[in-house]
Amino acid sequence: MRTPERVAAFYGKWITTGDHPPLTTFAAENYDEVVISGGLSFHSMCAHHMLPFFGHATVGYLPSDRIVGLSKLARVVDHFAHRLQTQEQLGKNIASFLQRELSPRGLAVVLSAEHLCMSMRGVQKPGHTTVTSVMMGSFREDAAARAEFLALTRFASESKR
Repeated sequence: MRTPERVAAFYGKWITTGDHPPLTTFAAENYDEVVISGGLSFHSMCAHHMLPFFGHATVGYLPSDRIVGLSKLARVVDHFAHRLQTQEQLGKNIASFLQRELSPRGLAVVLSAEHLCMSMRGVQKPGHTTVTSVMMGSFREDAAARAEFLALTRFASESKR
């Protein structure tokens, strides 16, 4: 059987994601409202148990002088998901990269995921959800901006039903 070689090749490719994805940006043209892209599915691998976790990301930002092509937000989530990591690290990596590349006035990443280490072993709670967030700039410092982001995130979730 070639199972050990196939598993080694999978993990070798999984944790070596290469260069960061290029971001297509456009002049914001005085656009100063929240931009949110939600329901971005992802799957990653828990660094603690080497079992998958999977779910959805919501990425939002308050532009300064540039906006980003929306498909690029999904590509950034996918790029950073392909690593051995914790859910908290994944959110921080996505947020730090977008903050560095876009320099928005505010940036937020919310991840909601099911971890197979919780579903299959230990407490064995299939269907559970773990939610983490990273808030930067005005979403961290301004309670009203944070509340607007969270309200719009709920609105985006409800409109999918």
